[in-house]
Amino acid sequence: MKALILVGLQSDFLAGGALPVPDGASVVSLANQLQLVTAFRFVVATQDWHPANHRSFAVNHPGRVPGESVKVGKAQQVLKPVHCVQQSRGADLAPALLMTRVNKVIRKGTETDIDDYSGFFDGDHVRLTGLSDYLREKNVQKVYIMGLTTENAVKATALDAIGLGFKTWVIEDGCRAAGPDSDQARHALEEMTNAGVTLISSKTLD
Repeated sequence: MKALILVGLQSDFLAGGALPVPDGASVVSLANQLQLVTAFRFVVATQDWHPANHRSFAVNHPGRVPGESVKVGKAQQVLKPVHCVQQSRGADLAPALLMTRVNKVIRKGTETDIDDYSGFFDGDHVRLTGLSDYLREKNVQKVYIMGLTTENAVKATALDAIGLGFKTWVIEDGCRAAGPDSDQARHALEEMTNAGVTLISSKTLD
């Protein structure tokens, strides 16, 4: 059994949002196409769902601005604008995203003091989000991942999928990088490939 995992297709990551990803809307369109024309038995969407006092928000560190790095506990935290706050419009899944085929929404980033990118684990790699349990309950062995962003949430989700024993593909044309530094996205793709992730084009899916 195989599942399509849609990562971070939320309003705050699209044009007009707090952390817009270049060309993010095209990923939503492709996600809709793949849900309609491919044989995915299950579709799961991940959703950042942060409390307003989340440690990654620059406003919660007086005198700091987005992009700066600060130490929080034992970890370095790159600060971001306020985004994907629980119950806010920015946290909503993209209005254009087809939801009739989405079987499950997995919320992440729900703890104040723990940042996370992966759809499977919190940032400290201690608490599971429930995604792996859901997939195993449905007898899913193969996962296909797409979404926002390549070097952050997509990479973290793919690496954890491999680590948890799922056969993992990343739909390369269904991902977009967070910023203009193409090297970061390239390195992320290399890291995923080296870990055993297979990169594919959406055109090869049926």
